[in-house]
Amino acid sequence: MSWIDWYNSLEKPSWTPPPAMIGFIWQILYPIIIVSFGFVFLKAIRGTIPRIVAVPFAINLVANLIFTPLQFGLRNLFLAAADIVIVWATILWSAIAIWPHYKWVSISQIPYFVWVSVATVLQLAITCWNRGK
Repeated sequence: MSWIDWYNSLEKPSWTPPPAMIGFIWQILYPIIIVSFGFVFLKAIRGTIPRIVAVPFAINLVANLIFTPLQFGLRNLFLAAADIVIVWATILWSAIAIWPHYKWVSISQIPYFVWVSVATVLQLAITCWNRGK
């Protein structure tokens, strides 16, 4: 069964966005993430900010990148749910960590945080409704 057939077979809330909309939202968010995270990593490497400030950004990046393989490769809803909670928490942590240094980076995380908040509730609902799949 293809990943999309598998995903379509899952029970989902009525407000679940179609896959095309989810993809479109990520097309908007990824440039924001690339610019803001790249800026933080560059500043941390150059020593302009303490390297510890980049830690939540690094954790977030890894967690974000492994979501798709967990969800659609392994088809493991529980691991994907745990992962998206980590993504959500590290966005908040990142925004707090960078605020004293570069407020614009913190503010630029708002759309990412809002979307991942919705996606987290969605993922937790799908995980609960499809235990055992």
